[in-house]
Amino acid sequence: MPISVKQMLEAANAAVTKITPAEAKEMIGKGNVLVLDVRDAPEVEKSGKVQGALNVSRGMLEFRADPDSPYHDKAFAKDKPVILYCASGGRSALAGKLLKDMGYNQVYNVGGFKDWVDAGGAVDK
Repeated sequence: MPISVKQMLEAANAAVTKITPAEAKEMIGKGNVLVLDVRDAPEVEKSGKVQGALNVSRGMLEFRADPDSPYHDKAFAKDKPVILYCASGGRSALAGKLLKDMGYNQVYNVGGFKDWVDAGGAVDK
């Protein structure tokens, strides 16, 4: 049975804990957390990214997150929290669900980059 984007987003939002920028800042302050920007490179170049965030476009996420992939990024570790964001929160929700499906248990969606900026979050230009 085919599934719609709306259904995919509903499942992702049900599976991935949504946090506020303030909660994200608190987690980042404690250290040992991966902040993940799943926007495409041109978006990041235009606006910057959350300070210290790793940019992995949504299309490459599986390859960077899987330790058995030749494209694995060592910043990914299943025992540390992952905070995701994108432009508006949709891609980060889908990416979070994917990570949970891959065995990452501490996955959080902070939503959109603009939410972070509006809350006074630090940005790398």
